Amino acid sequence: MFFDLENKKVGKSTVPIPVIDADKCTMCGKCSENCAFHALGKMPDTILVYEKMCHGCGLCMEICPEGAITEKEREIGYIYSGNKESLLFHYGELIVGEELTTMVISTLKDYADKNYSTIIIDAPPGSSCPMVETVAGSDYVIIVSEPTPFGLSDMKTVVKTLRILEKKFGVIINKDGIGNDDLEQYCKNEKIPILMKIPFDFEIAKRYSEGETLVISFPKWKKQFRDVIQKIGEMIEHE
Repeated sequence: MFFDLENKKVGKSTVPIPVIDADKCTMCGKCSENCAFHALGKMPDTILVYEKMCHGCGLCMEICPEGAITEKEREIGYIYSGNKESLLFHYGELIVGEELTTMVISTLKDYADKNYSTIIIDAPPGSSCPMVETVAGSDYVIIVSEPTPFGLSDMKTVVKTLRILEKKFGVIINKDGIGNDDLEQYCKNEKIPILMKIPFDFEIAKRYSEGETLVISFPKWKKQFRDVIQKIGEMIEHE
């Protein structure tokens, strides 16, 4: 939407699903009893597999005493790619009706070109599994939050998660001026770097709704974003 790229489908995301061999299965029920996601159900004469509930962990196959379980791949999403000048862009798309966003994110990260000095991965909001999968392996995390009670509450959860993961992070305050200074005060108390503030501005919102990025609509912001990247690089090198 914002980079005007011609994206092509370059791959797919799959999840391994158990396949039960009825001739080998003795109906012991160990697979269904130990499935954390309740994706297997023991019936009087068969083991049912609820494919959309399966997370592909492979435990059932490992613990089956008869070796009656194999796996097949089930498509849950696709990976698209496009490039423009020095920008290489990938994105994942979940098939409608699917829920395993984390698996698509994991597949998407495999397409990151390690030849690039800077790789930016956009995480879903919040602190659930998709966010955790996104930041895993990252050198630095940028939290984007709004100075409102909801924004602060959500950010506190994210901060707790990142500290458990032992990740370095800083904050960009978006829509600065829309709420109060509680979020900024929290950052100061917790010694969290405030990397930049983007003001609550009607013209910025208007250009954004027209599909323009901030640095294209207002070139003066380009230097500030470059300074943020440089500052992050220095923090990574010094710690």
